Amino acid sequence: MLAYQQTLEAIYRYVDYSRTRQIPYNASTYNLERMRELCRRLGHPENDYPTLHIAGSKGKGSTAAMVAAILQAAGYRTGLYTSPHLHSFRERIRINDELIPQERVVMLWEQMRPEVEALPQTTAFEIITALAFLDFSQQRVDRAVIEVGLGGRLDATNVIRPAVCAITSLSLEHTELLGSTLDRIAYEKAGIIKPGVPVVSATQAPEAAAVIAEVAARNEAPLWWVGENGDWRFTIRTADRHGLRLDLHGPDVSYADLWVPLVGHHQALNAGVAVAMIHALDDARLTPEVVRQGLARATWPGRLELLPQRPGTATILVDGAHNRHSAEQVLAALPLFPRERLILLFGASADKDIAGMLEVLGPVSDAIVVTRSYHPRAADPHDLAALARTVAPTKPVFVAAEVLTALQMALEQTTAADLILGTGSLFLVADVRSAWCALYPDAFPASDWVHAAEPFDGSFVPMLTR
Repeated sequence: MLAYQQTLEAIYRYVDYSRTRQIPYNASTYNLERMRELCRRLGHPENDYPTLHIAGSKGKGSTAAMVAAILQAAGYRTGLYTSPHLHSFRERIRINDELIPQERVVMLWEQMRPEVEALPQTTAFEIITALAFLDFSQQRVDRAVIEVGLGGRLDATNVIRPAVCAITSLSLEHTELLGSTLDRIAYEKAGIIKPGVPVVSATQAPEAAAVIAEVAARNEAPLWWVGENGDWRFTIRTADRHGLRLDLHGPDVSYADLWVPLVGHHQALNAGVAVAMIHALDDARLTPEVVRQGLARATWPGRLELLPQRPGTATILVDGAHNRHSAEQVLAALPLFPRERLILLFGASADKDIAGMLEVLGPVSDAIVVTRSYHPRAADPHDLAALARTVAPTKPVFVAAEVLTALQMALEQTTAADLILGTGSLFLVADVRSAWCALYPDAFPASDWVHAAEPFDGSFVPMLTR
């Protein structure tokens, strides 16, 4: 553990734009030439296996998890690179659902360090991305699913030439970096489109769709749309607190009664994007039955996730919503969770649209408990309380200095018929999961990431803020 922690501390000493509120988003700070040179020095590990590349504002992690699950169901040794993490850095780099071992992180860093040191201004995210590429190469994966970190055009992952790429739902996010309009954000996301490489996109607002279509046409990249009136269309049969069933119809195939164990109606769109990506590969091993089996095995913790319930306690739902749009998705999903009372357990990063999230979720709550996660940019709970009292003046508001106390406060106010919703950031979600594990150590299965949680000492901060 000591060598592993020292390795992470060494990596995070490099430029980390996630800790800076105002970041000049340009080719000087986000420099693909620097990433390309690092990959060249490492022997271009990113070219040793076919990749699938996913960008978007919402749903890219869920989509990546579904794509990886389908590839694994086909028997492919599948790498999955995502960010940020919930509990452990090791979650970011997985092969067939197994977290990268600590000793491999140490070994790969020692191998990479001379090359990194030769490149001034290398960022922590570039190092982590290259480390993932190198691990997948050395571990001989058959396929790798790569989630974009931020934007797309200048993201460190964009040095790959994928077999297929996708753009999930777009919304106004990271506007200080990517632009304040949907067409500008679409331009950054569409930067992952490569000449001749198939593209799958969720249905977008007209101004965003026009940009994606134009970039795809310019690159002579075949484009499939997923959604109403798209090339791929879906109908939701049922949706409940455990997942959803849907029918999905593509250009040459139809699926009836697909089961997706991810909660929320929006997951139907993500599932459509995932399946369309699989079909764009035109791989005979990826049969309809494999697609069906893979989707049914997909998991993505921390997103509309029900924590393991204990007898006599309220149901606990957590979601990493971090802006108004994602809070609205949580609100839309709340009818799937029948309850007598709703207690909102809320904490957020100081630079997020806190008022917007509270305006959506505060009025429908019966009480609000505000707190702060471990992240250094977490908003002060007293500031959150003031905002909560403004947007929901009739609701009781309670303040807790840290998440374990906040969870205990919420539990004290509830019965088994009630629902506690923990949301505001992925950092808050991680802390709620850890607090629940502290109260009930046997609540989670041994394979859950919470058991791999790393101590926070300033060097384990997830890279891209949520």
